[in-house]
Amino acid sequence: MSLTWVLIKLKLAIFRIAKNARIALTIFAFGLLSACATVPAGQVNDPLEPYNRVMYGFNDGLDILLIKPAATVYKTVLPGFVRQAFGNFFANLGEPWVAVNAALQFKGAAMLETVMRFGVNTFFGFGGVIDVAGGMGIERRNEDFGQTLGYWGAGPGPYVVWPFFGPSTFRDTFGLGADFLGDPLNRDPNVLTTERDTLSIIRLLDFRANLLKAGNLLDEVALDRYTFTRDVYLQRRQSLVFDGNEPAEPDPSSPESESAPAASRANETRAEPSK
Repeated sequence: MSLTWVLIKLKLAIFRIAKNARIALTIFAFGLLSACATVPAGQVNDPLEPYNRVMYGFNDGLDILLIKPAATVYKTVLPGFVRQAFGNFFANLGEPWVAVNAALQFKGAAMLETVMRFGVNTFFGFGGVIDVAGGMGIERRNEDFGQTLGYWGAGPGPYVVWPFFGPSTFRDTFGLGADFLGDPLNRDPNVLTTERDTLSIIRLLDFRANLLKAGNLLDEVALDRYTFTRDVYLQRRQSLVFDGNEPAEPDPSSPESESAPAASRANETRAEPSK
């Protein structure tokens, strides 16, 4: 295996850890608001559970030994306003890709608002370090290529936990490749490798620092951390794909439910725009 390939794999890992850390706080809050609700056992598509539990333990151990201590130091050393500026900056970097996915899902209002957010924060927020658009009431959207695939009818497939990458589904795994290419830190040739890696590490630490309290709460409320994380992750991704308007479960005995295209059922229930 060449050194170049190893570096690519490491960057993919850093990107996915950061991406999952970014959504994990939302996922955790979603789970608490759902009163720690779990998906009924018969509806969980987790045929790889033995393997997934091993990978979950590996990732958790990596977090305990390396990422969490580093994030704790990051949060202790840097003032809150500096960390907020970093968070705003990295969120602003992702806005163009959010706009692309909103366009691919024909969410015109969401796309226009995201483009407006990016323009306002880039030019008036000093490159995005200040969320001027948020103060104007222009909300930040959450769209990625996994959601785009779901919009067009791709089912989530089995749940899977990847080493370094964290929780996912087969659909979101395919979406990860596009999300990686859509990340400005990876596609901008003007960003030097050293600068890119430094920014990726800061982004990871910033996202993980926001999860320190949530991680402690997870230890207190979850009897089985793996099951809780899996169920809430799947619920949250389902909610994002359907913009919070999930369709009713089809009747298996009805022949119409088997023949109806997934994309048609999705478009009937999806409300636009979404956060």
